[in-house]
Amino acid sequence: MPGGRSASKQSSKPSRQLLFSEAFRHQRAPFPATEEHPLTPPSTMADSMQGATIGRILQEISAEGRKLEGMDSAMASLTAETKSMHLEIAGFQSQVTGLDQRVTSVEMHIASLVNRDQELLYLRSKLIDLEDRSRRDNVSFLGFLENIEGADIHSYLRETLPKLTGLTFDPSLEFQRVHRLCPKW
Repeated sequence: MPGGRSASKQSSKPSRQLLFSEAFRHQRAPFPATEEHPLTPPSTMADSMQGATIGRILQEISAEGRKLEGMDSAMASLTAETKSMHLEIAGFQSQVTGLDQRVTSVEMHIASLVNRDQELLYLRSKLIDLEDRSRRDNVSFLGFLENIEGADIHSYLRETLPKLTGLTFDPSLEFQRVHRLCPKW
């Protein structure tokens, strides 16, 4: 009989509810309900001290919890501020990169301008020399012996040219350049 066995097992073990109520029966003495404490038993000195200690601990835990909530909000604020700073730094880095590229471009442009300026100065000096040469009245004299003029070729030509040509020269006549040419072979 399966039904009989299960009934006997149930009766041999007390129910959980009965054990719980028997364990706390000695604390539940009958007492009159008052308006202050309608359903609570009268407390002993140890119970009240233990309750006060637990209450104080709960208050401290609550205070620490509020402090932690304040720290959490402060951390959230710091995190947001840090993210904002990271974004600003990234913006500054991109600006610096752009400025660096612009400076490099300007430096290259300046270097090319300096090269052009040097080339222009060289070409200008050549142009001035060519203009001077084209404006000169070049006269070549042949047949003069070497070193006949002595130390001052300018004064030698001032004396010799009027005699050789029969012309009179203005005393303010200037020779810009006087030099010998290599003999042509």
